[in-house]
Amino acid sequence: MMRTRPLKVALLGCGVVGSEVARIMTTHADDLAARIGAPVELAGVAVRRPGKVREGIDPDLVTTDATALVKRGDIDVVVEVIGGIEPARSLITTAFEHGASVVSANKALLAQDGAALHAAAEEHGRDLYYEAAVAGAIPLIRPLRESLAGDKVNRVLGIVNGTTNFILDKMGSTGAGYQEALDEATALGYAEADPTADVEGFDAAAKAAILAGIAFHTRVRLDDVYREGMSEVTAADFRSASEMGCTIKLLAICERAADGGSVTARVHPAMIPLSHPLASVRGAYNAVFVESDASGQLMFYGPGAGGSPTASAVLGDLVAVCRNRLNGATGPGESAYAALRVSPMGEVVTRYHISLDVADKPGVLAQVATVFAEHGVSIDTVRQQGKDGEASLVVVTHRASDASLTGTVEALRKLDTVRGVASIMRVEGE
Repeated sequence: MMRTRPLKVALLGCGVVGSEVARIMTTHADDLAARIGAPVELAGVAVRRPGKVREGIDPDLVTTDATALVKRGDIDVVVEVIGGIEPARSLITTAFEHGASVVSANKALLAQDGAALHAAAEEHGRDLYYEAAVAGAIPLIRPLRESLAGDKVNRVLGIVNGTTNFILDKMGSTGAGYQEALDEATALGYAEADPTADVEGFDAAAKAAILAGIAFHTRVRLDDVYREGMSEVTAADFRSASEMGCTIKLLAICERAADGGSVTARVHPAMIPLSHPLASVRGAYNAVFVESDASGQLMFYGPGAGGSPTASAVLGDLVAVCRNRLNGATGPGESAYAALRVSPMGEVVTRYHISLDVADKPGVLAQVATVFAEHGVSIDTVRQQGKDGEASLVVVTHRASDASLTGTVEALRKLDTVRGVASIMRVEGE
């Protein structure tokens, strides 16, 4: 039997995502009510610019006083899509204090203060759901938190930012330079006017922190995630990758150490073999590859951003939270029982592709090889090309720690025969 009294929803933010959430709540009202077991009613919309026309939204619902809205006491669920740290953090905690559960898409806040928000939700017996915070419409948080709850996840490897994937895909498929590809992404609306959060890896790092925390049952904050942007990736790097049968992606990588005692989380450009499923992810799409003991390898793929995809994830959480509300229950909260150590980047072990500009004369290769050996870094392959007294030397290592590779590069720079280090890139997915 369906309950006739509606569940009341407060919407914080009515931009691209928020307006789409409101539209779907209106146009799919009957379906949502049937799935939940009660009608859902948009009871208020907090915005910064009240005079803006918002099609399909009753102007009487619009307010600039978000705090008063979440304090009303009759609100069942608060949907937060304003982003940023404040006032979102204060509004969410206030919502919990006044009896509302929360659905959020705020990756930056969750990566920075997820533990405190979960604690506030638990204290007041309310839900905190945030599927939309990572990878848009792709179901990822719930599978990690619920479907794989009985499994042991060892690695999460993914493309979690559509802007960067579009740029790198364009560079790899057309030979375009970084700026040319970025300009096209901006013109098509894939990149913001200020693309720093995307291209320097801040957006992906926040998502990596959330994914690592859920996958490894350990608190991982944004500050724990190593971050390296992709603005230095060149067309020459793509040519080198192609010669190795690879392409280049900006990857979020969360790994459990082989001994199970620690985890790492990092974001950086990497060469990845064309045979790996992530290599075929094109355009602005996202994909996440999950490796676990029992289920093996799983891949989640789809649109990772945009109003409709993100709103889809928000509405999925809204349905789940409303069902919990009707049943007098709450869904899964934070699981941080493992409390594993988060290792620094220096301990991360992977393969490396190093391109050196060197003098074209006898003995250079021997000098370079000696430096690698002295730092305990084993060489897999070497390729050298020379002309008119100058040469390029490409070295691909076996697996080595980041710290040992850093020491190797510092020593190489001191050699008279090494003119410069053209590029260093990690090789993942093997």
